[in-house]
Order: sequence, then structure tokens, then C-alpha cells
Amino acid sequence: WQYGKAGMTGSGQDLLNVPVFAIQLPNHDILITDQGNNRIIEVNLQKHIVWSYGPTSGPGALNAPNSAELLSNGHILIADELNNRIIEITRTDHIVWEYSQGLSVAAFASRLSNGDTLITDSGHSRIIEVTPSKHVVFYYFTNTSSNSNANPSPTNAVRLANGNTMIADQFNSRVIEINSMKHI
Repeated sequence: WQYGKAGMTGSGQDLLNVPVFAIQLPNHDILITDQGNNRIIEVNLQKHIVWSYGPTSGPGALNAPNSAELLSNGHILIADELNNRIIEITRTDHIVWEYSQGLSVAAFASRLSNGDTLITDSGHSRIIEVTPSKHVVFYYFTNTSSNSNANPSPTNAVRLANGNTMIADQFNSRVIEINSMKHI
């Protein structure tokens, strides 16, 4: 299966512009973060766009989205990278939750089983966990280790089943696993 054509950029049927993230949904459709087109699309296996989000103006407009995740409530969680925010939207395109407090280059977000959101704040070289009421309850800076790049720009963080956090620390050229005490 393939969606998009190598060497062809666009936004029409079977065309993408800088796809940066894709995940298969429980119904087998593919949720694609099409960064260059500032949109999130859901494509079925017959290559039809069955849902899309990406208004070009107004408060919902995306600016270089970097990831999208289907939540258990059916909403979509989006890391809207250059708008420096994480948004949760309904399938009818309403923003129902937003976090932007102090973010710089929102690279990735995932909803944790406790309802909190784990955010990769690449521009500040950190990972944060925020509650639904937007309180930071955990953070980790990737630029404080000896020999660290000053601005390592982590790109992804996920919470593992054992409670640790795995971080892709881009310009430090490493992947690290930290525990709740922030030890590697």
C-alpha cells in the first residue's frame, strides 16, 4: 500500500507535501500528518480521503503540524509545531482542548492513560507532562547532560508500559530512557 507519489508534491488525490507522521487506526485507515499542506488526513485503504483537518485561516489553522493521534474518545490530538501548541479537536473540527503555555516548536504529543498529555517541546529541549487542567506535573530537559548539544531539539517522547519515558534526542544523536526520578 502506498499513498502519495515519489517525486510529486501536491494536495490533491494521492498527493502529499512533506508527510512527517502516519499511524494506522483501529479501522485500518491511515492518519497522515501532511506538514507541507498544513493538514491532517485520514485515508482509507482504497486511497480515499475520508476525513481531513486543516483550515487555512482562523484559530484552527495549522502551521507545520508534526504529529496526530486518535484518542480513545474519537478526538484527534495534534502537535501544531510552528503555532507552538497542542490541540485536541473533534471530528467536526472544534478545538476542545489546547495547550500552548511557553511552548516553542511543539514536535510531538500523546495522551497518556491517566488523561495527561506528554509533549515534546523541541525548541526548549524538554519533555513535559501536563494535566487536562494544564498544570505541568513532569518535565525533563535534554540539554543538561555533560557533552550535550546546547539545543538538541528532541523530536519525540513516549511513555513506556513500565512508566519510564523514551526520548528521541535529535541533535544529541541519542535515544534515552528516563525513569520518574529523571535518571537515564
